[in-house]
Amino acid sequence: MSLTIALTKGRLQKQTLALFDKAGIDVSFVDESNRKLTFISPAGELTFLLVKAADVTTYVRHGVADLGVVGKDVLIEHPGEYYELLDLGIGRCKFSVASTAGFELKDYKRKMIATKYPTVARQHFQKKGEDVEIIRIEGSVEIAPILGLADAIVDIVETGTTLRENGLQVYEDIMEISARMIANRAALKRKRTEISQLLATISQEIKENAL
Repeated sequence: MSLTIALTKGRLQKQTLALFDKAGIDVSFVDESNRKLTFISPAGELTFLLVKAADVTTYVRHGVADLGVVGKDVLIEHPGEYYELLDLGIGRCKFSVASTAGFELKDYKRKMIATKYPTVARQHFQKKGEDVEIIRIEGSVEIAPILGLADAIVDIVETGTTLRENGLQVYEDIMEISARMIANRAALKRKRTEISQLLATISQEIKENAL
């Protein structure tokens, strides 16, 4: 029985394939220089779908993919009918509150927060007991405080370079995030053996790499 895995295109795709390779899983059939979006192993036991991050959950939820690899940020913003199986320990970054110099994090003013991640932002400020207005932005959020659209932003920060280049700084870290493996509920029943074997192999590599 074969497994179909939806991967997040780009850097996370590369990190995932590298992890599989280190774990002894043959991924040599994936030609990353090719513009194809589907890759099937010679024996047909493994298929990779290369899709956008937010679409990974959709393919898994609808059973097109048995498994998916996607950032925890996407899972928070796009909850659905799938199982989160494993923290892969790759794609590490964090959610942070950032703004321009002079921003007062702890004042009592009602703040306007620009973000691509309204669920994360809303939950964070609710836990702090702060009433904020969330402005959803699909593109680059760094410009929002500069132009006065928002007091601050909530965004994913890896190195902080983009923030610094736009005159912003981190005022508060919200949570660490990383890539997770998720599974279609029906696939967990139908392909339990194959999924369990794959998880055991990947988990062992993660464990050994952490030592």
